[in-house]
Amino acid sequence: MATRLPESPKVGMVSLGCPKNLVDSERILTKLRSEGYRMSPDYAGADVVLVNTCGFLDSAKEESLEAIGEAISENGRVIVTGCMGKEAEAIRARFPQVLAITGAHEYEQVVEAVHDAAPPIPSPFVDLVPEAGLKLTPRHYSYLKISEGCNHRCSFCIIPALRGDLVSRRPDAILREAEKLVAAGTRELLVISQDTSAYGIDIRREPRMWKGREVVPHMTDLARELGQLGTPENEVWVRLHYVYPYPHVDQVIPLMAEGLILPYLDIPFQHAAPNVLKRMKRPANEAKVLERLRGWRAIAPDITIRSTFVVGFPGETDEDFEYLLDWLDEAQLDRVGAFRFEPVEGAAANALPDPVPEAVKEERYARIMERTAAISAAKLQAKVGREIDVILDAVDADGGATGRSKADAPEIDGEVFLRDVIGREVGDVIRVRVEDADEHDLYGAPVA
Repeated sequence: MATRLPESPKVGMVSLGCPKNLVDSERILTKLRSEGYRMSPDYAGADVVLVNTCGFLDSAKEESLEAIGEAISENGRVIVTGCMGKEAEAIRARFPQVLAITGAHEYEQVVEAVHDAAPPIPSPFVDLVPEAGLKLTPRHYSYLKISEGCNHRCSFCIIPALRGDLVSRRPDAILREAEKLVAAGTRELLVISQDTSAYGIDIRREPRMWKGREVVPHMTDLARELGQLGTPENEVWVRLHYVYPYPHVDQVIPLMAEGLILPYLDIPFQHAAPNVLKRMKRPANEAKVLERLRGWRAIAPDITIRSTFVVGFPGETDEDFEYLLDWLDEAQLDRVGAFRFEPVEGAAANALPDPVPEAVKEERYARIMERTAAISAAKLQAKVGREIDVILDAVDADGGATGRSKADAPEIDGEVFLRDVIGREVGDVIRVRVEDADEHDLYGAPVA
């Protein structure tokens, strides 16, 4: 007579915020899956729901609180984790029925809370976890977190208070994880941290052995090793995010020219006017940055630079904002996101004088988005007629497909819309001829 195994508890997950939070969610789910827990795609089927919160901006906090409220309403058994876990009293004041609250990357505490809420049922008969762990992203791309925390003290940011100072992972551990992801089908590795350029400065004297050779914990060395994980038949894209423009970033550009990593840098400039940068407590070397951009483009002509900027920061004058627009005209960045300044509880910027009126913030936001959209449109129009590589994110039965070029990170940049894609699958990298462009996206078809 066959033995009927008891059904293990189901866990639901709501993951909010940045890719770093997403990686935290994946690690939590991987640990729970290894203990026999099943994953629930909806509230109704879950024995307990985890809400991984974001606490960076007040708007993000409100979104997190709304998500907690929805989970309680739909399920009733909720565990809260993530950045907003630092504000446990505020969460409990609004939702006293929450089962447990933990902070960012407190994996063990989250798992213990799940154990209390829905005890696991051990089963030696089933192998529950793939070697690469569980993922919340599509199979063909993965976020690779290389460090936690940040040593900067930008006046508008509370990340160090939420996640602590920089703590770098061992390079061999990162490479081992990346190798497993590639073996499991990942075609694009998105390298993330709070400050990718600072990787290794806390463990710089601790090189590790990898594949019979010593690897120094440094951004350039790590990028070079990651770029060698693929094969000519199975290319792996490596994309760097959150790169502060330290001098040693110049050493990474030749790796792009060699094809080891994607010619793409995500650099959070935040502003260009010296007065505003000083108030933000960020380096004010905007002229030097322009010179370096020219140097990078000379080495890797196809390099894509994306960045984010804050408008309406306390003390930002009309002259400061015009300076930023002029700087953007000269910098000709490929991808730009902008945010209206928003006070964050605990940030030093809240105490700065001369706040910018909300109406002025809105006007400046509209102007910067209009200016950068025009720059983007011109750059994309220049690609019409060219052949580019595209990684496929979606393919339909009628030959339509959506993908991304090497200039496009998932969810934050543009897309490439394709026709006549036959016999291809999600994750394939194909050669495409660009036929048209708009402000943010490209249109084309596979090269015959």
